[in-house]
Amino acid sequence: MPVLSYSSDRGASILAQASVALIFFASPASAQVQHEVTLEGSFDGTTINESSGVAVSRSHPGVLWTHNDSGSDPLIFAMLHSGELIAVFDVTGAEAEDWEDIALGPCPEISGDCLYIADTGNNRLRRRRVSLYIIPEPDPNAGSPDSTVRTARAQLVEFRYGDRGSYDVEAMAVSPEGNVSLVTKGRTGSILHFVLEKSEFAENPAEARLIGQLPILPVRNLGRWVTGAAISPSGERVVVRTLTELFFFAREGENWSLDSPSCWLGTLEPQGEAVDFLDERTVIITSESVLTRPGTIHRISCHPG
Repeated sequence: MPVLSYSSDRGASILAQASVALIFFASPASAQVQHEVTLEGSFDGTTINESSGVAVSRSHPGVLWTHNDSGSDPLIFAMLHSGELIAVFDVTGAEAEDWEDIALGPCPEISGDCLYIADTGNNRLRRRRVSLYIIPEPDPNAGSPDSTVRTARAQLVEFRYGDRGSYDVEAMAVSPEGNVSLVTKGRTGSILHFVLEKSEFAENPAEARLIGQLPILPVRNLGRWVTGAAISPSGERVVVRTLTELFFFAREGENWSLDSPSCWLGTLEPQGEAVDFLDERTVIITSESVLTRPGTIHRISCHPG
């Protein structure tokens, strides 16, 4: 697997990894974090052509979970880091209006890990209520890449935002306590952090509480719209990704504070959508397909300095 080490002023190296011709965005002056990039693999471009979320399995080492974006069936896919498909699962009782992210977290009512799926896409800002689906993590060995297996019935959590606003949210993260963080994309001029507490899940609708505004300035021409987020296994760090950057935060409860300059990705993933932690400093990111280029899977290790 090719590995490339670079700093933020070597954007041309990032561009060399891209297989499509796109405008290259100059690196912001604040992005001074050394990082290593490993191309892990790519998707087949047919079954998975819009990887909009990714979750790293803790019970099944080497397995990733992903799903397609809007316009698809309510399916989740177990795959290897290489992109090889292992199994396909139909999420029982779920609909896929606009799935945007997936995360692993503690099950709300039983022991073990659950997958949380965010049906929170809202490009036209018309949805006043959005949804989460929660299912026990399936066993990838129970499925196959050639047939679809049904999951346990999903727990549906319908919710609205506490300020009664309408937001496009593509980023979700689940804390070790089982609370769900939701980060707006930035279409309204700021990037907001909401938390849907586990104690709210039984309400109809549940209500996500506004925590505050994140110190990320959305700039469309820089690709700085938020498309994914994750909380580290320890619960001590958070990563928020845009199309072109990774922002890392120290986490204290539901309060997040930037703990390093951003990692600049440039055009590494022109349609980058998803992120999850492998460990406290290393993340997996995935992207949707672009033109004839299939979506990719990269490992990123960031080193402040």
